[in-house]
Amino acid sequence: MMRKLSLSAVAVSMLASVVSAQTGFDGEPLSIKKVSVPEVSQVADRSPKAAQAEWTIMVFGNGKNDLEPFLMKDLNEMEMVGSNAKLNIIVEAGRIDGYDASDGDWKGVRRYRITKDNNTSKVSSKVIKDLGQVDMGDYKSLVDFGKWAKQAYPAKKYMLIVWNHGSGWTKSGKRRITKGISYDEQSGNHINTVQFGQALRELGKVDVIGSDACLMQMAEVDYELKDFVDYIVGSEETEPGDGYTYNTFLGPVAANPAMSPMEVGKQAVNAYSDHYKAQNSGSTQSLVKSAAIPQMLKLVNEFAYAMTQANEKDLAKAARDGAVQFADAKNKDLYDFTRLMVASTKNADVKAKGQALMSFISSDLVLLNRTNNDPGGYWNGPVDYSPAKGIAIYIPSSSLGDGYTDMQWAKYSNWDEFLTWLNS
Repeated sequence: MMRKLSLSAVAVSMLASVVSAQTGFDGEPLSIKKVSVPEVSQVADRSPKAAQAEWTIMVFGNGKNDLEPFLMKDLNEMEMVGSNAKLNIIVEAGRIDGYDASDGDWKGVRRYRITKDNNTSKVSSKVIKDLGQVDMGDYKSLVDFGKWAKQAYPAKKYMLIVWNHGSGWTKSGKRRITKGISYDEQSGNHINTVQFGQALRELGKVDVIGSDACLMQMAEVDYELKDFVDYIVGSEETEPGDGYTYNTFLGPVAANPAMSPMEVGKQAVNAYSDHYKAQNSGSTQSLVKSAAIPQMLKLVNEFAYAMTQANEKDLAKAARDGAVQFADAKNKDLYDFTRLMVASTKNADVKAKGQALMSFISSDLVLLNRTNNDPGGYWNGPVDYSPAKGIAIYIPSSSLGDGYTDMQWAKYSNWDEFLTWLNS
């Protein structure tokens, strides 16, 4: 993800170090020296296996970039709740030089079972494992963490949260590496969208996945993940640097660990949205049902085919340009694009197929969608997110980005053919 750094005091204090590190728009460092890191699998696991809980919530906290201060804040938010017999809060946390010196300024990658305390400036949870220098931009590190956590802290239900910068699916010819999630500035690597799906395949099924990251709630990303998770939590737009507020998210789960996966997914959405509503800060967050994603592909295919057959290219371009867009202007809200097309088309089949898709998104695919309008400020004007209904899609105004056809979405949908027609 690419998290949007808020103009809080801590973010302002980070500005000089961010500039000196030459961090790009999507959180990608412009010049990074490769480092040699040990294979995670070579680290012996001596962790005792716990009794089965109701929930194990696993947080892959890659703070090896300019978000490090927010990782330390989030760890302390987790400690405001702490694990109990029914809830395990398990974290892999990574840090590097240059962004934050709190809590003894330790470096490297550590694993914790988060325990409750009242000190919000120091992480007091016991270090279960110190992994040294691990590449958190390698999808196999995510797999290793998830497998270890599931084995050491078994539960009836699992949630995996990937914490870091994010930028949806895309590759860009202007950038050195592909976009995706979990950027590690030390290695220069990150997890691209195809690798994200591969990580879940190798890890084994989880009940809920959350991207505490920007721009990840997209058709292209969700299709890659759908077979390995029941519910997907994510944001169409960038997230403020603070991301999730973990105490308000986890507190109700700790109090009621019998929550179903859908209830925990909704709790994640509501806690996030309530926090930024109280701050009068723009935000998006939604919960998608994975079992509905194949039907989404079918309806998108039918709608795309109808548009090409009607040959209303100018109308489709106007709908693309008018639909709610996000920090990456090529990401548009799928419902809003469809709504604008349905409103302007003269073709009965386009209208019918579009209405079917809109109805499906709002009733079957997106189980909860929360938006907060951005009032604007020094850097930007106000933004109305209310037309966004919880799932974005890639609609560029030029040729397809490099790598789009590598994804499962492009292989099994005709959306890439529609985009080629639209921009030809």
